[in-house]
Amino acid sequence: MRIAILTSGILPVPAVQGGAVENLTDFYLAYNDRHRLHDITVYSVANEAVRHHPALRSAVNHYRFIDVSSLRAKVAKRLFGWLHRRDCHYHYTIAYFLHQALKDIRCRHYDVIILENRPAYALQLAAFTKARLVYHLHNENLTPQTANYQALYDAASLILTVSDYIRSQVEQHAPARCKTLTIHNGIDLKAFSPETKPVPRAQLGLTDHDFVMVFSGRVTPEKGIMQLLEAMLLLKDQTDIKLLVIGSSFYGNADNSNPFTHKLMTMGEPLKGRILFTGFIPYEQIPSYLRTADLAVIPSVWDDPFPTTVLEAQAIGLPVVSTRRGGIAEEVSTDTAILLDTDEHFVSHLAEAILDLYQHPDRRKQMGAAALLHAQQFDKDCYARNFFNALDNINPIST
Repeated sequence: MRIAILTSGILPVPAVQGGAVENLTDFYLAYNDRHRLHDITVYSVANEAVRHHPALRSAVNHYRFIDVSSLRAKVAKRLFGWLHRRDCHYHYTIAYFLHQALKDIRCRHYDVIILENRPAYALQLAAFTKARLVYHLHNENLTPQTANYQALYDAASLILTVSDYIRSQVEQHAPARCKTLTIHNGIDLKAFSPETKPVPRAQLGLTDHDFVMVFSGRVTPEKGIMQLLEAMLLLKDQTDIKLLVIGSSFYGNADNSNPFTHKLMTMGEPLKGRILFTGFIPYEQIPSYLRTADLAVIPSVWDDPFPTTVLEAQAIGLPVVSTRRGGIAEEVSTDTAILLDTDEHFVSHLAEAILDLYQHPDRRKQMGAAALLHAQQFDKDCYARNFFNALDNINPIST
């Protein structure tokens, strides 16, 4: 089939600036390159770092880059946003990206167009293309509360969701014969491996005697990092317990000086260096940082759809403490993780779970061994294979 992929319009593909959606897109594109399944064209925002990326040498994956960041593009975006302010479903930057992509798509024939986490793109696509539209949903952006929900649902030939949780939100009022299928995310098990060489603890100001917890992901309120610091304050007398915070406020953002992060750093001051903020770390370096830790804590306080940080921690061999929110329960087992309710007792229960694992190294070891086995089902090639198998069930349009 001839397939087009419309990316988010924010971060580039190839994923030179990170981003969970973008990394997952890279995974199935790499699989397509190896197996030559389909002729795929990717529409992505331009970025200087992708110019000589090896993915661009593929014979079956083609990339069309749209400038959204030059001075000229910034002026054009503003003007476009002002002229179409009543019609834009998304932020004007995303709307402008779509507008530019559509100019090219109109001139080409595609059997399938995949909308990566942007179902509302279909509002314009359906007006001029006969291509089958496939939504790949990573968040709750198609529910009965979504504007034009029924029209968007009807326009899709297939809706792929990253978790059963997201699927349940899409299908709240869907007909009995639905068009939604869950394809769980995958990760690179060769990169996230217990064989990965860890970052030396001394390099991070840690010792071999420290009990190191790691938080990896966006440093934002919904990820529960503030509650984790509150739990650390409850454990202030356990001076061997350290927290390594990997990440920044947004993918690819090296700036760790935003107000929320500053507030976190102020909260951590009483702990006298027991909380270490790395700021943004390139994705390829994350496995080495995870290998430094004894425990992964992913305390999401929102309905996190299917955070790959949970999979990555298990693949390294870390026990996990997380929450019963969104699709997280679909990623773990009772042998690999402790899941907590985000109720009024959350912070105290979080501190108790951390302390329990700190005091019981044998249990940590058992959970880590179980995590390694459990992670095998989330290999990136398994994810990509399931993704393309789902597309094979779509009847291509007649030419």
